[in-house]
Amino acid sequence: MKLLFISTPVGAFGSGIGGGVELTVQNIAKELMGRSHIVHLVASLGSTSTEIPIITIPGELHNFAQNQARTDPISFPDQSVLANMWAYALQVQDSYDLIVNFAYDWLPFYLTPFFHTPIAHFVSMGSLLDNMDHLVRKISQTHKGTIGVYSKAQAYTFGDALDLKILSSGIDLDLYQFQPIAQPQLAWVARIAPEKGLEDAAAVSETLQIPIQVMGKMQDEAYWQTVKADYPQAQLNYLGFLPTVKLQEFLGQCQALLMTPKWEEAFGNVAIEALACGVPVISYARGGIVEIVRHQETGFLIEPDNIESLCQSIPLATNLHRSSCRRQAEREFSLSALGDRFESWFLEMLDR
Repeated sequence: MKLLFISTPVGAFGSGIGGGVELTVQNIAKELMGRSHIVHLVASLGSTSTEIPIITIPGELHNFAQNQARTDPISFPDQSVLANMWAYALQVQDSYDLIVNFAYDWLPFYLTPFFHTPIAHFVSMGSLLDNMDHLVRKISQTHKGTIGVYSKAQAYTFGDALDLKILSSGIDLDLYQFQPIAQPQLAWVARIAPEKGLEDAAAVSETLQIPIQVMGKMQDEAYWQTVKADYPQAQLNYLGFLPTVKLQEFLGQCQALLMTPKWEEAFGNVAIEALACGVPVISYARGGIVEIVRHQETGFLIEPDNIESLCQSIPLATNLHRSSCRRQAEREFSLSALGDRFESWFLEMLDR
């Protein structure tokens, strides 16, 4: 197959601003190219990749959907990079068998009927905006089998009986080293933004007096400063946005990964990165993470926003077998399994 991937319009690919979807795009492309498929990626100016051929497109970046109100009207910045990327896709569509959209945005769904080359939509978030819900439902009916999601929990947010393909995620396990012994510290890995709930991790650190290694893109500096001011005794060590080789090194040294989302996460790629290193995951039972963590085996699923229960689970993590975490990652989230799922989905679409 010859595939044209179209990235998120919120930031340059490779910068980390796109969150877990960047890792998903990278891993799908890597595996499919290894199977002799051709993959090109369209992304905003400044995007980089050592493995995927990228066509960079100028234009103004879009706001994050999770920062918008559900009923906000559809809006575009001047010289929208998303509009420019899809104008390019329209021009070159005859050169590809399939176009794959990774943007959680109204425009690609709206444009779907106007392309004669089929479009696959991989939706990276749950229901956030009414206008998106409407188009997801519409395209799931008019273009059956063309919408994929990470998890069942994510799919349910769009309503029952929609034709959505559950595809999960996967990583290159060779890039993650199993570390059987941990230091007395925790990890928290995400974009530094309010919906990720860093303040709850800070509360845990302050209560238990345990250091937390914080890794991720600094999206909201003011929010970071507020968390530090509100929890002055918290031991938060910010390491920045790290490449995989460094991320897994620091992550593997931790007793557990904390995940404290304040919204319905579609999946949680960092959770499977932690499991690959042998690190248990302690997370609020909110969103797709409930389909990753094996409660009391490879981590703990905690009542959302219950910081007391979060604190109580920390010492229990040392009783879990880190080898069980690695085995789960190998069994369920390998790059090969990810490639099988996406390759089958794309071929099913083309067979129609």
